[in-house]
Amino acid sequence: MRYLLLFVCLLSAAACVDPRGAGSVTKRADAGTGAVTDSVFGDLVERLSEPSGYFDTDNLISNETSYLHVMGKLQEMEVSGGAYIGVGPDQNFSYIAQVRPSIAFIIDIRRDNLLQQLMFKSLFELSGSRIEYLCLLFARPVPSNAAAWGERTIQELVDYIDGTAVSPNAFEIADRVARHAESFGVPLSEVDLEMIRGFHLAFVREGMGLRFRSHGRMPRPYYPTYRQLLLETDLDGVRVSYLASEERFQIVKSLQERNRLIPVVGDLGGGHALAAIGEVIEERGEYVSAFYTSNVEFYLMRGAAFERYVANVQRLPIKPNSVIIRSYFGRNFGYAHPQAVPGYYSVQLLQTIESFVTDVQAGGYRSYLDLVTRNAIELN
Repeated sequence: MRYLLLFVCLLSAAACVDPRGAGSVTKRADAGTGAVTDSVFGDLVERLSEPSGYFDTDNLISNETSYLHVMGKLQEMEVSGGAYIGVGPDQNFSYIAQVRPSIAFIIDIRRDNLLQQLMFKSLFELSGSRIEYLCLLFARPVPSNAAAWGERTIQELVDYIDGTAVSPNAFEIADRVARHAESFGVPLSEVDLEMIRGFHLAFVREGMGLRFRSHGRMPRPYYPTYRQLLLETDLDGVRVSYLASEERFQIVKSLQERNRLIPVVGDLGGGHALAAIGEVIEERGEYVSAFYTSNVEFYLMRGAAFERYVANVQRLPIKPNSVIIRSYFGRNFGYAHPQAVPGYYSVQLLQTIESFVTDVQAGGYRSYLDLVTRNAIELN
């Protein structure tokens, strides 16, 4: 009931006044745009979240070079609207730009991911366009003719960042972005702000060469750089990331500015966060259009958490074309997935949530390999 009452405020046109007073960056609830106040946003983040857990990666960027391979099939299946749920950093934005949900939730077991999502939210709110966003992310000066960059290709944007020196006031830029995150209604300590600055400065320091990192394991030569991820394509060879066009970027920016992209700390196999997200979606009369799990199910299947995950998924409101988006890393198992694309270490997969639930009700999955092969939708 508390979620229903919260969303009555969230969706109403009444002015839900932010008690922090003048000087804070505040969004007023608006029936036309669906915008909500920062205080409501912050309250929702806190209410939905669980205590933070541990995972052995920094996860600043994805390690899934295949992440865009599902885009054509998502369009063909008319997966759109509704609510989006996903894990991890900014690869979610590309799926969101494709699906165009009315609301999105990014859930991750690490609170660090929530802090990084707040960093991204700051970047979106402080930037008017793709070139401004990338210049702010990498602390590069914005070109004098920024308004003319709307039609530039993502390759041209990447080349600009690669060929432009870091601004001498990079730390001040990172501090500005972190301080802007204080306006979102999420309680942040000085340690949290330092973490946000640290994440930002990692992008500044490494530039487009930034790679996914894990702890306690040797770095893998096949981990992509951020440059590679931005220049990746779908299976038709088309660049379709959220930064590939101004239109896609603005879809995500609109959700961020209206506080409709909500980061949550939670375990997919936990007892609260995912179930509570499902309740909120159902109370809004919405359905889950796409649920991006990466390869989290591999870790959940190691213990009892997978059963809780299954129970959480079974309660999600769905439609027949609602899908799970997965990533499979075949070299971990010595098994080449039938849908593996030559030259790619990861494999992106789709399954309808409906068939997942049906499989579970019929006896479940014998193994992780069974999970990633049975009822996997052909992408080609």
